[in-house]
Amino acid sequence: MIKITKSIIGMSALCAALMTSCDLEQLPLDNPSSETFPTTQKEAEMGLLGAYKALTLLDASSTPIWHVMDNITDIGYARPGNNYTSPITSSITTDNALATKPWAAHYKTIGRVHDVLDKLEGIKSSMSEADYARIDAELRFIRAYCYSQLIELYGDVPLLKNALKLSDELPARTAKSEIEKFILEELTAIADHLPLSQAGVKFSRASSIAAYTLKARVALYAKQYNVAAEAAKKAITLSNGIHSLTEFDSSIQYANKTHKEGEPEVSNIFGHKGYESSKEWIWVVEYNRNISDNTHNQGYYLASRLGKGVCYWGPTQNFIDSFQDLEGKFITESTLYNPENPFENRDPRLDLYTVRPHSRFMGFQFEPNAAFSRVNNYWPVINGSAEKPTSQANADATNAYRSFSGYLWRKHTDLADFATTSVSGFSDLNVGIFRYAELLLIYAEAKIEGNSIDATVYDAINQIRQRANMPNLPNGLSQAQLRTALRYERKVELANDGLRWHDLRRWGIAKQVMNGYIYLNRLGNNWDRNVLTRIDENANPVYNHSVATKSFGTQEVVYRENKDEYWPIAAQELDANKNLVQNPGY
Repeated sequence: MIKITKSIIGMSALCAALMTSCDLEQLPLDNPSSETFPTTQKEAEMGLLGAYKALTLLDASSTPIWHVMDNITDIGYARPGNNYTSPITSSITTDNALATKPWAAHYKTIGRVHDVLDKLEGIKSSMSEADYARIDAELRFIRAYCYSQLIELYGDVPLLKNALKLSDELPARTAKSEIEKFILEELTAIADHLPLSQAGVKFSRASSIAAYTLKARVALYAKQYNVAAEAAKKAITLSNGIHSLTEFDSSIQYANKTHKEGEPEVSNIFGHKGYESSKEWIWVVEYNRNISDNTHNQGYYLASRLGKGVCYWGPTQNFIDSFQDLEGKFITESTLYNPENPFENRDPRLDLYTVRPHSRFMGFQFEPNAAFSRVNNYWPVINGSAEKPTSQANADATNAYRSFSGYLWRKHTDLADFATTSVSGFSDLNVGIFRYAELLLIYAEAKIEGNSIDATVYDAINQIRQRANMPNLPNGLSQAQLRTALRYERKVELANDGLRWHDLRRWGIAKQVMNGYIYLNRLGNNWDRNVLTRIDENANPVYNHSVATKSFGTQEVVYRENKDEYWPIAAQELDANKNLVQNPGY
């Protein structure tokens, strides 16, 4: 565990990596040290890239943290076990790796920022004014992002604006509101010093648009709706000609159909192709298998058993039942919905973003029900070696560690990784942090919550719905109705992007949603319409529990107010810094 101690903050991770020994009394003669680094613009750029790379190191089960977080909410489920069951049963402990890793990782990244930022003024004369302003702004952007994550996960945290010296007192926690103010002021100061776009590096580095997007997100979470709307509008305006929604490719035609028709894919947005060419991405974390410690094994943990994976994460029945029909109605109100064929006539994103029974995934027919002892293998057809699929024993129904929810995530997988996705196969598929779809939804939500509703709100939401072949929202909706529409879009469009955990808390609905049960369909059972009583105002299904348990398995969930809003600080951090105080309830 990396502790926030004088030695870590005062001495850089870069220094530790470059030197065999970090002795403050004796500087190395052949490598940079924390006392001299950086001395040139080139070294400052190296340190900046080191800070960016540090963002890629935060994972859980070899999966980037962003694609873990939704699987400890109502819409996603992880293989049962202490690391991922305890966060949804109010039993997380101060040594839980999932809860303690982000604290250590983000402060390590902040430390790398300070390695360069603290000495940048001293080497200003060695570079142009424009280069100095850009490097300064990129470093401060990374730091602002790290603090935005820390305050949402832990609440009040130490606010460090420079590296600590050995003589400095260890920091106490700073109020979340003060850190929000600091972040917003920082982003205001630096946004226009960043390049408008960093497309040349595949949007893996901060741009002016990314800075305004981060400002909008932080302000939205802080309920500063006017600030959020203005920042989002600025980002949208600057995005003209640079960022836009990417249309789903032709495989959208397989949504609402069976494995016999084809396999829906979203790799042109969320796969390797998407990160190469999609204009939707505003800022991404870049992975590269040619760089040490710069890959992940996400595909292995997301894939089906037949797809060489371990089905570690998957959507819940609650999420599947949230999808509207093709007319834009919830299934409890729909005339199109047929519980005997529940995956027909649904919002196409159900099939584009998730994997459900009778669909095709990773080239195989996906069936969690044991009645399907054998399933179709379409790889001979895909590879052109045969005209018809072959038959395959159905490990997705028989393996003891098959999907625990009965569903899988399609979003953030790529068939291009199939050949190497195995126990020892790693991927360098990038991870998106900001994309244009979220920016549109930030803008719409800020306008709705600020009660400044106009045509631009409808336009922002409808752009996303139109992309998915869903009907526009009806005009003349009330603020409450628009809130429901917005929350539906965030739930569906941003699923498995890592934002649901935060949304449940900032909307104040975690105490309802995460108390009681989430429903799982590991056996791939059929169900009738009476399992649901309604879809509530937050676009969440409400179940008739006694009926639902006849078809579905359950996971009891517990959320305790004044405790589960935040995660605990690691016990080791408290031992190292007596000025820290633990979060309530731990």
